[in-house]
Amino acid sequence: MPDQSAWLIFLLICFNLQVSTVQGLPLAFSWPSFRTFGLPNIAPAFEVPTLTNLFNTIHATQQVPTPAVATVVPNPTTIVTNTPAAVSKTTTAPIVAPVPTTTAVAVPPPAPAAQSANTPAPANTPVTVNTPAPANTPAAANTPAPASTPAPANTPAPANTPAPANTPASANTPAPANTPAPVNTPAAVNTPAAANTPAANTPAANTPAANTPAANTPATTTQSAGVFAEYSGLRTVSSIATITVTVTTTGTINTVLPSTGQLTVAPFPNGTITSTTLPLTTLASNATAPSVIPAGSNIFVPIADAGGAPPPQFPSKGGHPVQGLGIVGGHSKPLGTNKFWANLVLQDQTLPVFTLPYSVHWVKGGSPTNSWGLGIEHTERSQAVFGAGNPAAYYTNPLGLDSIILSAAELSGTAVLTTDSLAAFSVNVNLANSASAAPLITFPLVQGMGMITGLYNAATVLIQSSIYFKQISPVAKVGSSYRWIVLLTDGHEWAIYLTPSDSVVPTLTLNTNGGSITGPQFSGLVQVAKLENDGEQVYYDTQVGAYAVSGNVSATATGQYSLSWSKKGDASKTLIMFALPHHVESFSSTTASQALNITLDTPTKGLARAVRSDGWSLVEQLPTSMGFAPWSPTFQNVSSIPSSALALISSTASTELAQDMIQQTNLNTAYFSGKALAKFAHLVYLAKDLLKNDGLAGAGVVNLEAAFDLWVQNTAATSLVYDSTWGGMVDPSGFTDANSDYGNAYYNDHMFHYGYFVYTAAVIAYVDPAWLTKGTNKAFVNSLLRDYANSVDDAQFPFSRNFDWYHGHSWAAGLFPSGDGKNLESSSEDTFASYAVKMWGKVTGDSNTEARGNLMLAVQARALHNYILYTSDNTVEPANWIGHKVSGIIFENKIDYTTFFGTNVEYIHGIHMIPIGSHSGLIRTSKFVGQEWAAFFDSGRADSVDPAWKGLLYANLALNDPKTAWSFFSAPNFDMTNLDGGASLSWYMTMAATLGGAS
Repeated sequence: MPDQSAWLIFLLICFNLQVSTVQGLPLAFSWPSFRTFGLPNIAPAFEVPTLTNLFNTIHATQQVPTPAVATVVPNPTTIVTNTPAAVSKTTTAPIVAPVPTTTAVAVPPPAPAAQSANTPAPANTPVTVNTPAPANTPAAANTPAPASTPAPANTPAPANTPAPANTPASANTPAPANTPAPVNTPAAVNTPAAANTPAANTPAANTPAANTPAANTPATTTQSAGVFAEYSGLRTVSSIATITVTVTTTGTINTVLPSTGQLTVAPFPNGTITSTTLPLTTLASNATAPSVIPAGSNIFVPIADAGGAPPPQFPSKGGHPVQGLGIVGGHSKPLGTNKFWANLVLQDQTLPVFTLPYSVHWVKGGSPTNSWGLGIEHTERSQAVFGAGNPAAYYTNPLGLDSIILSAAELSGTAVLTTDSLAAFSVNVNLANSASAAPLITFPLVQGMGMITGLYNAATVLIQSSIYFKQISPVAKVGSSYRWIVLLTDGHEWAIYLTPSDSVVPTLTLNTNGGSITGPQFSGLVQVAKLENDGEQVYYDTQVGAYAVSGNVSATATGQYSLSWSKKGDASKTLIMFALPHHVESFSSTTASQALNITLDTPTKGLARAVRSDGWSLVEQLPTSMGFAPWSPTFQNVSSIPSSALALISSTASTELAQDMIQQTNLNTAYFSGKALAKFAHLVYLAKDLLKNDGLAGAGVVNLEAAFDLWVQNTAATSLVYDSTWGGMVDPSGFTDANSDYGNAYYNDHMFHYGYFVYTAAVIAYVDPAWLTKGTNKAFVNSLLRDYANSVDDAQFPFSRNFDWYHGHSWAAGLFPSGDGKNLESSSEDTFASYAVKMWGKVTGDSNTEARGNLMLAVQARALHNYILYTSDNTVEPANWIGHKVSGIIFENKIDYTTFFGTNVEYIHGIHMIPIGSHSGLIRTSKFVGQEWAAFFDSGRADSVDPAWKGLLYANLALNDPKTAWSFFSAPNFDMTNLDGGASLSWYMTMAATLGGAS
């Protein structure tokens, strides 16, 4: 140990050093982070470093807690997160990313608050279940420094050092998929495990054992030494107290699927097919296509000729069974039903909302914290729980591990949650003690937000954690804001910022049980962000005081689009928002230059990257050449059928067009009726343009118009009404039976249901343009289009009900609560619905709508290949997952390799193929189809599947191996039972022949 005089000389040297610059960032010397646990009050002896070493390499031995590991226990079916003993790690790291020029200024703490660090936690903050009482608590967390200690200025911490490596993989094999549990409700603590749950500590086949790095865990990395670079000199590590607490934190996983409002049978129409004599018909030749409305500078404008209410034959009906809980503020326009925030207005309002990369939920007095605040969770890939096998049966993420809970001491058992400003990208969440009281806290939630913001209204700051806090830093002043960094018992750090609306300097006090941090009665902003690596707070310093409140999408017809955000607070600050992998891939050069070296895991969408910008510019290659004909990136639109195949396809099409269309399309379900309508639409187009048989096309379109007219007039077996509660076209039978028509009245699957109708109408209008001007044909179709893909918020329908412009694909789930968030089972029907948008815009002359359809397809193609359709080079999803080649059902929080109607391999893959059409070649690339076929269906395996699926598998193969597909469909003894009720043999033959299968 140095003597005191040597120590004093060293300190004087430190305080008189000139400010140096590291990569453009003023830097002053500091003691190491409080991650340096267990050091004595006097620092160990060491030589006074040179300036070079002082400013470029701060070297320290740190005790870094091993990150918590999620493990499955046999009974109950909970995830238990154990905090292992700390491990020693010697770390050195430079700053590796562009560093903002804004710096924080260290300030001496104000006079101690009335409630000291040793004041017990509030009554409503009990210790987590199985958490022993704190022991050996060191000195108070906010022990003030000596009054004479000067505060070194402008000294941000080092930035963006990679996180510690050797993160253990999820351990102790989880329960297999489809384990029964309460519907849509995560398994509760102490609930016995379902049958077939593996015993505790029994690793599943190919599942990494505890403490084994997961497949995608980075190699060993280094870690910066000083999270509190603002503090130096006499403010030694010993002045930062460490709370000693042993924590066993329980989270929950949900391995079951929602069962309400789902398609539980194969997605094929069935019944006896009858045929009639089909007299050839010549259509009037004087009909002309509508005039073209050119695309504008922003294609998100109202759909042409689509204003007003649906046609009068569709009555308005109120009294929807789901009214939405706690929606306030008045809304003059309908609300989205399939948006990320839906859980906030459903069931008991406590299920999570996934803003990405964070998720939030209302704790509502729940254990272990008994908090009434908003829980904030971020899970890492190392915490994911994988089902048995390799690839795993499913993977999911634990819920209820609230790193931070933003609450107020005034909130109690009478607390209510309300929402307002519900929009496509955002929602406001309000917490108050009664429905009539002013909110104590308002949380603007926006997809991709980099900081979670609470607007406090004369509320006493109470910050809690189910993980428990270990340490809190001294305060640093950042402009008009104040920043603390907290260390949790899982080894992760979070930045907490308070921006007061007045000039009072706020204080935060870590309570001795580690479960809460208390602050003053406060009006202003409380903002938090997870710090994955040391020094990242300097980036969030540049945003603090500003916050996103809403999002917007705009685009041109050339493939350039933007995602932008409105903000409040300090307008001079720039937002930090997180981009998903498909965003990053399509960034313009300008936006790419604004990306930061900050990443956080998302539950199912890989690594999200922080971008410092109020808006992103993105570029996609649009499939503008795609029309009604078979299409591929290689062939583009085909214009003719090879002569060797023409006769066979012509005779087959004539037979199929003679089938009784009304019999197949007038069913007690919009979904199956729509699929059959689209089948005949493919045939009508085939007859007109590829067979060039106007008589056959004319006869077919006359019958198709008659079948479609039952739906236009609302006299079909399934009627529709306009739901005035949520603003949509629904089957009213669902008001008394939520499962009716697979949850249609609850807004399940609307893009699946109505996409088939819109496509059919586009073909009719293409073959018979005069049809558009008759009766309410166009108004009916526009009503369906506005229901699932509205271009704006209007008085009758919400903007973009199904398509999520942040995620890059649609969500099928509507007004059903789900602990794992929204889900999508069929990526192919999702993209077919977008293709229908494109083609309806084309035939009606609405270039803006056509361009939106093109953009939706391009964005989907990119997003699906990252998250749903996996080639072997996919690096977004886990290595022990992509072997499935398809996701199965993707949720916001988990992916399950299954379907809602069965677990056969052909079901799981086929639901992502159906329907095979012109759009398929864009979404399902030849490379992907070839790998999928080799993995699951080659060597005769496709011939042993459920017969109704065999035709679909071979039609899909035409995108990669059209010759084999053509041989299958053109066989003289072709078995018609190999076609489902929504499939056409002549269309499948046409796809195979025109893409290279026939000479």
